[in-house]
Amino acid sequence: MAYPIIIIGTGLAGYQLARELRKIDTQRELMLITADNGKYYSKPQLSTALTNKKEASALTTSDAGAMAQQLNATIITDTKITDINPTQRVVWVNEEKFSYAKLVLACGADVIKPQLKGNGVKDILSINHIYHYAQFRELIQNKKRILILGAGLIGCEFANDLTNAGFEVHIVAPSITPLDLLLPAKIGKILQSALEKNGVIFHLDSIANRIDKMDNGFYNVELSNGNELAVEFVLSAIGLKPHVELAKAAEIEINRGIVVNKFLETSQPDIYALGDCAEVEGHVLPFITPLLNCSKALAKTLLGAKTAVDYPAMPVVVKTPAHPIVVCPPPKTVAGSWTITENGSVVRALFHDDNKQLRGFVLTNEAVKERIELVKSIPALF
Repeated sequence: MAYPIIIIGTGLAGYQLARELRKIDTQRELMLITADNGKYYSKPQLSTALTNKKEASALTTSDAGAMAQQLNATIITDTKITDINPTQRVVWVNEEKFSYAKLVLACGADVIKPQLKGNGVKDILSINHIYHYAQFRELIQNKKRILILGAGLIGCEFANDLTNAGFEVHIVAPSITPLDLLLPAKIGKILQSALEKNGVIFHLDSIANRIDKMDNGFYNVELSNGNELAVEFVLSAIGLKPHVELAKAAEIEINRGIVVNKFLETSQPDIYALGDCAEVEGHVLPFITPLLNCSKALAKTLLGAKTAVDYPAMPVVVKTPAHPIVVCPPPKTVAGSWTITENGSVVRALFHDDNKQLRGFVLTNEAVKERIELVKSIPALF
């Protein structure tokens, strides 16, 4: 009996891998198991949907039934895996077991929950799935003042989206500038200024310590700098962490994420990982392009043609129309320096290593189109 390839997860990673598999083999038995309803949607659209006046239902392009038909696959929804036994090559759902030929973990990432005091903590929402976005749309109806915890990529994108939709948005973050993990401080300040012109109010170099719900329905938020804010809703965007619990229980090696090599193999035979849960050759890159590259390579490997994934220079588009940005972050282990030039609202920043080799860049506004040429000069990660 030929056992199926089983993919755990029906986010973009799981579905994209299934699509790549079907481009090569239309008949290989394939099963996807997911804890949610298996609807297909583009996750990056969640942080621009308000501007585009889209409800959650409008972001869904296919339900699980339609995806099963498209992929010629069995899709089991609303089902949590309770255990993985690599020796017996089975996954367990309570008392029911499913045998696999190859197993792929496409479990995504979990939100990092803010550690605050107060009776309002339970009402803080993070948006990591489309059902979170649907809940978000419902909860902010007839509200005006919204607080976002975190000034990273997701925080800034949602801030831009919310102000476009007419909300008063406050951002609280411990960083000195927005997007400090991706941008040089000078460009972070330029982005901050653009978002402020759009209506965002920043409270940087500070964190929220306490949130309490008041009798009038507002939340009183105490900041570490001694200030207090009265807001109607709190959205947490302080970050994501790879989902590793299943892998850990199966004694699969984990570090920041599920540790995999260039072939996306874990430490257990015939078990693979990709997407936001995976740490590929030491890199955790929760972006679309790495995921697409991994899907193409892994599909070939699973079907018998062992293929290493390539990680070329992969720019990231920051969806802040108040100040459009494309960034190709230099490797964190590479020493070098930034050269920043400004021409009106157009900013170019180039990162060269100590050998004068271009290793990263930031482009804003009209300069973003130059990324296609610049990436050609940057060596691949591997």
